[in-house]
Amino acid sequence: MSNVQKRTKQWHWRSLKVIAVLLIAGGVMYWIKFAPVPVVSHRVERGMIVAEVMGTGTLEARVQTTISPKISGRIVEVLADQGDRVETGELLVRLDDEELNRQVAIAEANVDAATAAIVLLTADKNRAAAIHDQAKKNHDRTQSLVSQNAVSGEVVDRAVESLTVAAAGNSRAVAAITEGQKELVAAEKTLEYHRTILHDTHIHAPYEGLIVGRNREPGDVVVPGSDILTLISTDDLWISAWVDETEMARLQMDQPARVVFRSEPAKTYPGQIARIGKEADRETREFIVDVRVLELPTNWAVGQRAEAYIQITNKDDVLLLPPSAIVRRKDVEGVFINLDGVAKWRPVSLGVRGRDAAEVLEGLAAGDLVISPEQPTAVLTDGRRVVSP
Repeated sequence: MSNVQKRTKQWHWRSLKVIAVLLIAGGVMYWIKFAPVPVVSHRVERGMIVAEVMGTGTLEARVQTTISPKISGRIVEVLADQGDRVETGELLVRLDDEELNRQVAIAEANVDAATAAIVLLTADKNRAAAIHDQAKKNHDRTQSLVSQNAVSGEVVDRAVESLTVAAAGNSRAVAAITEGQKELVAAEKTLEYHRTILHDTHIHAPYEGLIVGRNREPGDVVVPGSDILTLISTDDLWISAWVDETEMARLQMDQPARVVFRSEPAKTYPGQIARIGKEADRETREFIVDVRVLELPTNWAVGQRAEAYIQITNKDDVLLLPPSAIVRRKDVEGVFINLDGVAKWRPVSLGVRGRDAAEVLEGLAAGDLVISPEQPTAVLTDGRRVVSP
């Protein structure tokens, strides 16, 4: 066989391979474009629809308190731990009080000394008052004898002098007891101060609640404001959810809601709007809505994520359409129906939209079947052949 013949034969084989590839590719493209699309049918039925507004947030306690000391000191004992429930007035933390007990003892001794001094000064005052009374009587008697010329001038002078000295002594005694009383008051105030400081070594629960955090251990030195424990009231727990500002007009106090914790995505818990924020985030254009959780999971934690679905309206006995069946074409919403094995698009008018359904106002009737692709990646077009499983 000549070289020309060999080259001709090779060219024919190559041409046949190219044609085969093109035929296969064309067949695949034809199958992809025109093969029937597996679809799922949905029957339009009547029922109730609930429209909701969704917000994502965290579980928070309305009342939360940081347990911290009023004074500096070393922790001797922490009597509560994370997860413990405590009662109002229950002892939570005890600080070292050895030095403060000595200061209280010294202050008590000062009060006792000041009290004893008052007793002594009172006795001195009574003695000075008695001397003054006696000197006054002598003075009065001497003055009565002067008119009768029965006493000499020297005797009169001594009586006046004695009365003056006695009056001065009485005044000194009164002043001394006043000063002693002031010292007693100061000693009592000092004792009260030291007792208050000593009392502050015992830190008690301000209200009944749950300890959710423990940040210090015995031996730690703390100062006023140090975070030892975190206490919350379990009377009011809510989801602080961020909601788009466009929904603000549809929300009001006490609207019912349901809460879905991410730890239990298949379960919902009842809730209710407790507070609506009055300030929107200037970047995200969202605002806070606090949804009170009326029932909590068995295990929960402050700060855990959850979704709050707030019910804004509900309607009964309406035509319901699954959201997966809705198709938008040129800003018009519609659905596909199976007409003798061919997908036909039909426009519909929709009303209230809920999480699992949309209200059909026009375009469909109860019992109609609408279709959607079995595979999420598949696309239906008008006139495309379809097949139901």
